[in-house]
Amino acid sequence: MPHERTRVAIIGAGPSGLLLAWALRQSGIDSIVVENRSRDYVLGRIRAGVLEQGSVETLTRLGLGDRLAREGLVHDGIYLQWGGERQHIDFAELIGRTVTVYGQQEVVKDLMAAHDAAGSTVYYDSADVAVHGVETTSPRVTFTHEGEAHDITADFIVGADGFHGICRSAIPASELALYDRTYPYAWLGILADVAPSTDELIYALHEDGFAMHSMRSPHVSRLYLQVDPAEKIEAWSDERIWEALQVRLGVDGWNLTEGPITEKSITPMRSFVASRMDYKNLFLVGDAGHIVPPTGAKGLNSAITDVTLLAAGLIDHYAGDDTRLAGYGAASLGNQWRVQQFSQWMTELLHRDTTDLQSADFNYRSQRGRLDYVSRSAHAQRALAEQYTGLGF
Repeated sequence: MPHERTRVAIIGAGPSGLLLAWALRQSGIDSIVVENRSRDYVLGRIRAGVLEQGSVETLTRLGLGDRLAREGLVHDGIYLQWGGERQHIDFAELIGRTVTVYGQQEVVKDLMAAHDAAGSTVYYDSADVAVHGVETTSPRVTFTHEGEAHDITADFIVGADGFHGICRSAIPASELALYDRTYPYAWLGILADVAPSTDELIYALHEDGFAMHSMRSPHVSRLYLQVDPAEKIEAWSDERIWEALQVRLGVDGWNLTEGPITEKSITPMRSFVASRMDYKNLFLVGDAGHIVPPTGAKGLNSAITDVTLLAAGLIDHYAGDDTRLAGYGAASLGNQWRVQQFSQWMTELLHRDTTDLQSADFNYRSQRGRLDYVSRSAHAQRALAEQYTGLGF
């Protein structure tokens, strides 16, 4: 059985795990990454696509910004739409900040290329991954790779293994509370081989439900519809999807161009936060500790914030200062609850909730009133812009 020693063992080779390993490597701190999925599976996951300005700055500072600068689509703002009206919220003009459309899988691709070139140790397709002794000074990770058992001893273990991962469960139940909320709607998302019909994202409230027009490149569009969580994707033909998008996104003088749909899926909407992001010598980052509904584009950005905070703490630790590492959990959760309230606000602002039919019409008209207020108030627009583009680390 191979026995290895590293300073930081990272479970999960998604963007959180690979970015943390890269940030540590840039500061001369060794790590090993263990992932139970295949490399192709990790690279093929279609997830978030909007990077806050701070996330772009972080990736660039770590030497990961070349392709991002070439191919990322910088957006000065977003469009809000309701009642057949569409208004541009200009972040750059309001607060001097922007966001960049660059798919999560593109970030992962850049990270994989960087680790490959540097010769980092990343075990994909690992089976029976387990963590041991997180309360000790020598925690361990065991797993099987290509039929051979492995044992890694580390100073710290980091769970970057997502909501369904193993690391959060290593925290004793008596030490952990879980807070979550399930929303009464889901997103039907599609990728379409057609140039976007908009220059920046459109968030639309419609009587039939929410709709959104995003993009992945100048040639690929990403669009979403609010649906009931019980809906089956088989019930949504391409024709039905485009018809609903045309209705919900339609405004006078603008056309939504249709094209071949290459992917479609339904994703539930939920919020989740674990009460702690650290326990002894175990740390959690990203979806292992929190999930947000996608409306505010905060999932990947929250993970990058976690990584930034934890990397700074680990770098300081190996330089002899434990202040930031000891404060990681509180700093991460402080940021996360700010993120959660914004994501909840955006979600409730733009989705129709018809679970209570008596109040559904009242609530819809109240939502339109809130959007009308935002459209008329520079202060409300600045607050939206500040939170959407990121409050910083």
